Amino acid sequence: MNAAPETTLTARTVTTECVETIELVRDILARVGDKWTVLIITSLADGPTRFTTLHEQVAGISQRMLSHTLRALVRDGLITRTAYAEVPPRVEYNLTPLGQSLADAVSHLVGWVQANQTEILDNRMLTTAPAQ
Repeated sequence: MNAAPETTLTARTVTTECVETIELVRDILARVGDKWTVLIITSLADGPTRFTTLHEQVAGISQRMLSHTLRALVRDGLITRTAYAEVPPRVEYNLTPLGQSLADAVSHLVGWVQANQTEILDNRMLTTAPAQ
């Protein structure tokens, strides 16, 4: 009878797995916490949107940064890119279910900011007021 191979976890294996997990979490938080990502996800929450419309809705973003961010969001599975064989060509971006779950979380965060903005601004005034 063959026994199943015994798996042993060494401190090195656990440490490597922890480091890899931490790096992945840091990478994902950097992506979803990026200001352009948040604004793009918020814009796409209403449904499929074309590149030009996104560029108009996300104030201050360059076309290059919009393209870069959209590619990263497609790579991470947060949005889809659909190209239509038309003249002129048409491309639409839309949230995936994963992207929609991020949009829901962002919506809660925006609500928290709106509910607490007065207190936050008051605290900023207190900490930046010159000492007398």
